[in-house]
Amino acid sequence: MRFILLLLPWLELATLIQLGIETSALTALAYVFGTFVLGLLVIQRQGMGMFQRLREAQHGQVLGTRLLVDDMAVGLAGLLLLVPGMITDFAAVIVLIGPLRRKIQRFFAGEQPEVYRSERDSDSHVTIEGSYRRVDD
Repeated sequence: MRFILLLLPWLELATLIQLGIETSALTALAYVFGTFVLGLLVIQRQGMGMFQRLREAQHGQVLGTRLLVDDMAVGLAGLLLLVPGMITDFAAVIVLIGPLRRKIQRFFAGEQPEVYRSERDSDSHVTIEGSYRRVDD
């Protein structure tokens, strides 16, 4: 794994050089700039959506692990798009495709149990008051 991480920048550089040879240097630079901007937009949109879900969780809705994993995966895809190169961009596209991302998650993490959702009615704010005493004393 370490070897792949050390080799990745050189492979990315080789793919960009090959793109420049096949098209033009200006096209390769435009590609790098375009994927960088796309990565920024993905991260911005993902961040705003995550804050919206956190606000909803404050109002009584349950945050599932699936939502958190999806948010983290989309954030990772945005970061991969920021890195110049075609290999990380291909990996980002794979991560951005929802069904494929979930299959990869099930492969690595196994099947996740369903999140418990309480049957609480969020529209009625009824407080039940009462008293109690311990019977076992």
